[in-house]
Amino acid sequence: MHVMIIGGAGMVGGKLAARLAAKGTLAGKDIERLTLVDVIEANLPAGKPAAEAIVSDMSMPGEAERLVALRPDVIFHLAAIVSGEAEADFDKGYRINLDGTRFLFEAIRQEGLRDRYFPRVVFSSSIAVFGAPFPESIGDEFFTTPATSYGTQKAIGELLLSDYSRRGFFDGIGIRLPTICIRPGKPNKAASSFFSSILREPLAGQEAVLPVSEDIRHWFASPRAAVGFLEHAAEIDLKPLGHRRNLSMPGLSATVGEEIEALGRVAGDKAVKLIRREPDETIIRIVSGWAGRFDARRAEQLGFRAETSFDQIVRAHVEDELGGKV
Repeated sequence: MHVMIIGGAGMVGGKLAARLAAKGTLAGKDIERLTLVDVIEANLPAGKPAAEAIVSDMSMPGEAERLVALRPDVIFHLAAIVSGEAEADFDKGYRINLDGTRFLFEAIRQEGLRDRYFPRVVFSSSIAVFGAPFPESIGDEFFTTPATSYGTQKAIGELLLSDYSRRGFFDGIGIRLPTICIRPGKPNKAASSFFSSILREPLAGQEAVLPVSEDIRHWFASPRAAVGFLEHAAEIDLKPLGHRRNLSMPGLSATVGEEIEALGRVAGDKAVKLIRREPDETIIRIVSGWAGRFDARRAEQLGFRAETSFDQIVRAHVEDELGGKV
């Protein structure tokens, strides 16, 4: 089996690559080839099979065809410009998040028309495809009316994935990821970046900025859970989904205040005192248009699982990124 991770240099892509390289199998088959694709060279994980890195911008003409010509059996499409950057740079957001996705799907279709080719495609979507006003809990049947360019780009990608799958060009599934928390590394340009930084930096003894009020509620899962979502999406039978190929992943509904309370329970008041309040109207405007509760029973019935408390999310970061020590 040949597995390709597009966006393999990213946090989730890198963790997925490490997981697959260590495991060596997917869907009960041996992974004979693991290819990591990104606009920068991805770090290659240890394990078997040995991974290879390809530097490529899939939004450029001809690049998707070059990648698909390698005929991977499973394609994880994780590459994207994050929400804040997509809002700030309209052209770049649509070029990467929409054009790159369509180029990939069309390259797969054309490859299949030349010589039968029918891969599994796992597309990482987002809960940003939904826009206010929200019901108490959002189910998969709730219509998508995104309030950001990023959400719009992901919603279009979902429609393309469903139609290309319905037409039999590939076997696709789109998974709407919760906000991934706690993201390791440094803050990025995502409007949701502060959800991680107000925990990650204090756990490392550093100050962090909170740009919104503590009553903001959101939907979360850990990087560990996100990797599990992707792996499971590549393995399950998709026939029960019918033509509705996109679904919201399980997660944990919590307020910023509840995040901070979990930080205090795990790391103590000293860590909590490192959070500095500095309201940012741009971030407040974007985040206030996001939902805080989802009905993920459809995904749960298919075997997708996430954390059930924020303490679990904080402890997962301590275990995976800090060697078990605060």
